[in-house]
Amino acid sequence: MAIKGKRVLILATHGFEQSELEVPFKILKEAGATVDVVSPEKGEIKGWEHKDWGHPIKVDHTLDEISADDYDAIILPGGQINPDLLRVNDKALKLIRDFNAQKKTIAAVCHAPWLLIETALIKGRRCTSYKSIKTDVLNAGGKWEDSPVVVDKGIITSRNPGDLKVFSAKIIEEIAEGPHQQRSAA
Repeated sequence: MAIKGKRVLILATHGFEQSELEVPFKILKEAGATVDVVSPEKGEIKGWEHKDWGHPIKVDHTLDEISADDYDAIILPGGQINPDLLRVNDKALKLIRDFNAQKKTIAAVCHAPWLLIETALIKGRRCTSYKSIKTDVLNAGGKWEDSPVVVDKGIITSRNPGDLKVFSAKIIEEIAEGPHQQRSAA
């Protein structure tokens, strides 16, 4: 398998877009990775599916129990609620910055580029996002594109649930390549 033995962290809290957590989780596990759901909360977190609450997902570890040293990549699912709650969580932001400092794969879909804005990782990078936050990305200095998936020095962004297969495939490819030494720390 392409990423057998690699460890991937999905950072989420209540209000994550259901498919944006579940689809990459399933595809990366099938590719051989160990995938953990990490959240500020213990127990379970509830997703958002279409126009109402989805179903809960078990949290494997809290932010206090892990570090970027433990993983090869981090995935940031979107939805409107999830990244909005996480972008005011100092521990979540520090974790994302730590992944960047270690030049490890960071993947954000839909509204999750808000977290890349908050951590100052979007500035000067090619990226994409859900169309409603395009102006936020541009105002933060990102170079926004309307593409299913965009990669810039190990940071992967994608637009929406319709792009999850290509997004997940790109995550696998980037993890297999390993750390990106040309990436500058924020």
